[in-house]
Amino acid sequence: MKVTLVDHTKNPDRICAAAAQSCYSEEGATELFEATSEDRAKRMIEKVVGMGHLSVVEHAHFTFSIEGVSRSLTHQLVRHRIASYSQQSQRYVSMDKAEYVTPPTISADPEAKRLYDKAMDDAWMAYREMAQKMPKEDARYVLPNACHTNITVTMNARELWHLFRLRCCRRAQWEIRQMAWKMLAEAREAAPVLFANAGPGCFRGPCPEGEYSCGKPYTSNSLPSDEELLVESSRAGD
Repeated sequence: MKVTLVDHTKNPDRICAAAAQSCYSEEGATELFEATSEDRAKRMIEKVVGMGHLSVVEHAHFTFSIEGVSRSLTHQLVRHRIASYSQQSQRYVSMDKAEYVTPPTISADPEAKRLYDKAMDDAWMAYREMAQKMPKEDARYVLPNACHTNITVTMNARELWHLFRLRCCRRAQWEIRQMAWKMLAEAREAAPVLFANAGPGCFRGPCPEGEYSCGKPYTSNSLPSDEELLVESSRAGD
């Protein structure tokens, strides 16, 4: 999996802080933006976000390239509706090369791995044979959810907060959870104030999942390492 922040609103923290101030000022956002230092932006964003006034962070947009993930992941991702998506087309891009995602729990079980790889090999063999006789858009029906895909995603900061709250949670499906943490790491580097406290709900208080809580809340808002995420993925379903 490769997650890259391709582009984002310039000066996202200051833009959102200026927008927040413009609600209470006779001055417009132009003057407020010029007068807003990084420290003032930090104080303003912490105040309004802490109060739950998230509309002001919608002014910052972030575009990610997400590569080498499964269609199982993207089927979940596109349920986040306040976003723009452009996904690799199986109608026009040949899927002759057998690239697919293998869940860690399957990799850890030799017999399951054997059955899984055979199922993948059979699917691609059938695809290649049919693609010689009919359009790729019809042959692709035999391809599995595990098939590699690439997708470009643009979201505003408010929707990213929503995505991180749901998908960084330990109850989220393992692959989209890995993606969400990688996106959060990229977003924090670009806008450290906007995303300082973004993440699963347990970052900011009691678990919002109620009776479905995993019982293992994160104790700080620091980002888990790739190794920690891999360990969590291998324990999926525990």
